[in-house]
Parts: sequence; structure tokens; C-alpha cells
Amino acid sequence: MNCEAKQGVNVSKRLKSVISELKPLQKLLINEKVDPRVLTDFRDALNRIRNTAWAAQQSVTVRMNEGDPASVTSLLTSERIRAAYQLCCTIHDDLHREDVPFQRGQLSELYSVAARLVDELKGRL
Repeated sequence: MNCEAKQGVNVSKRLKSVISELKPLQKLLINEKVDPRVLTDFRDALNRIRNTAWAAQQSVTVRMNEGDPASVTSLLTSERIRAAYQLCCTIHDDLHREDVPFQRGQLSELYSVAARLVDELKGRL
């Protein structure tokens, strides 16, 4: 079995394991009180995974049909932009909360990369 095939088997096993872990979690989510912010983060993570899985499935289909992989790359980029938008909105809200401590180093790194991104975006708009 080649390396790519082994990775596919490992991913399949891992996906099956995650699915089996999520089923009992579903019952807990219904029956237990959960911090709404944690639920929002969890839903966002699941959405990212769902969209990435969909794009991966599209990628496999494109490869099997010898189509243009650029279309899948475009889908993944769109998903990253959507996720970044949501994260930026959440961080914006968090910055106005008094109960969320921030480390100056992390904020400085975020500011630096955000400033670079803004410069890049100016050239695209």
C-alpha cells in the first residue's frame, strides 16, 4: 500500500472515530446547560469542518473527472474568508468584554498580520 493510500485509510479511521465521539455529545448538548460562547465556537468549528469536508469531496470528484482543481481552491479560499470574517467579528466583541483577558503579545501579533492583510486587501478592492 502506497503512502497516499495509507493516509486515506488513517483519515477514514479518524473520521469514523470522531463520528462515534460526536453522537454521545449530541445528547449532552440537548440535556445539559452549556456556555453560549462555547456553543458558538463549537458550531463555528463544525461549520469549518463541514465546509472543508465538502471541498475535499469536491476535490476528489474533480480529480476523478480530470477537472480544474482551481475551482476547489477557490471554494476553500471563500470558506477561509467567511471563517476569518466570523472570527474577526467575535474578536471585536471580545475586545469590548471586561471578563476576557488579553495578552499584549498576542494582540500585537494579530495587529501585525491584520495590518498586512488590510494592505493586501486595499490593492484588491
